[in-house]
Amino acid sequence: MYHAETLKEKVQLFLKILWPIMVTQVSLSMMNLVDTVMAGRVGTSDLAGVAIGASLWSPVFTGMNGVMLAVTPIIAHHLGRDEKDRIHFIVTQAVYLAVLLAIAIILIGGFLLAPVLNFMNLDGEVQHIAQHYLIGLSIGIIPLFISNVLRNFYDGQGLTRITMFITILAVPFNVLLNYSLIFGQFGLPRLGGIGAGYATAFTYWIILATSVLMLFKIEVIRRYKIFVDWVMPSLKAWKEQLSIGVPIGLSIFFESSIFSVVTLLIGVMFSTIAIAANQIVISFTSLVFMIPLSLSMAITIVVSFSIGGERLKAAKQYSFLGVLSGVGILGIAAIFMFFLREPIASLYSNDPEVIQFAGQLFLIAILYQLSDGAQSGLQGVLRGYKDVKVPFYIAFVSYWLFGIPIGYLLAAFTDVGPSGLWIGISIGLTCAAIGFLLRLRFIYRQQRQQVNKSVST
Repeated sequence: MYHAETLKEKVQLFLKILWPIMVTQVSLSMMNLVDTVMAGRVGTSDLAGVAIGASLWSPVFTGMNGVMLAVTPIIAHHLGRDEKDRIHFIVTQAVYLAVLLAIAIILIGGFLLAPVLNFMNLDGEVQHIAQHYLIGLSIGIIPLFISNVLRNFYDGQGLTRITMFITILAVPFNVLLNYSLIFGQFGLPRLGGIGAGYATAFTYWIILATSVLMLFKIEVIRRYKIFVDWVMPSLKAWKEQLSIGVPIGLSIFFESSIFSVVTLLIGVMFSTIAIAANQIVISFTSLVFMIPLSLSMAITIVVSFSIGGERLKAAKQYSFLGVLSGVGILGIAAIFMFFLREPIASLYSNDPEVIQFAGQLFLIAILYQLSDGAQSGLQGVLRGYKDVKVPFYIAFVSYWLFGIPIGYLLAAFTDVGPSGLWIGISIGLTCAAIGFLLRLRFIYRQQRQQVNKSVST
């Protein structure tokens, strides 16, 4: 990381940080894509079971990952101030916290999983697949959380190519494990959709092993002595991380959970066909969303670094660059999805009814692409400023007081059916984008006042 001076240098630095993050995020999403595609090839019930399981896990995973994401701006701020001696302590405390959170999630999931699935009143086969998919996946929760801390440690220093290398290495293993466990190849049992959960868990262990290996192989990383010099757990350090990470995690949870709630509501209100079609649209749009999400993560790094170095003008330039890029890219993706919606659906399923239903849902999903790109980028900017509490409230109101209730009312009391829930998502994301924009304008106004005050004194 370095403080770029000219606009050209800023663009070059931003792209240097961005493209490995983008490759990493797309690769991670490809793992979910492989789960969905291979489960769909086994049967509609397997696809629906994986959809329900993934919908229960996704908001938990993304929310907890948001807590770990606090490591990135904390490290970037210290680097911007040239306080490298603080980094070892921060990362070690984050690892302790990650293990505790992972154990808590496993224990809570053990108590709540069966009651939640029973409450949904699913088809028996779908419920069995969803439950055992999650049981298999739980084997990988601890390594997943630790590796996320290490990833944020690398990314916070601008070393995004390390996590890119680790993730690209893991993808072939994930594909092979899915193929082997879902279809029963190479002497392994044929588990169907359940096998996708175990394959994902084993892949998380591979990612952790490679992430730890990088700590000792790369000189610029080895000097921090992570996993070599251990320090005592610190409640104060955990509190600092949680004060930033919990609002981030909850904001991400509120966003990701609306997609999960839509899937769960469709599971309760509509048919297995509708569940499968909905999962296809979520799977593909999630893959596309990795691009603006990557932009958001890169924005957080460069804005945090600039703020740490008290370069406010640079932080603002990075903000505009990232947000406008995200909106433009998702606009192009929306056109792509419109013309190829049914061919895309046919990659996931052979069932004509599922393909046709998914094509209809794609038409609704296209509507919120620009809003999704904008709100993701704006959140990245606000995290760079360590402004996380107000965005948390904006996310809650937008997604849970507007998006979900409106979507449910449309689905339950009008003829639009499952599409009503997707209309609710569009409304929620649009409200969030507007709210984040207004908050960022307030932050900029605060900065101008502080600068004018310091000049006058």
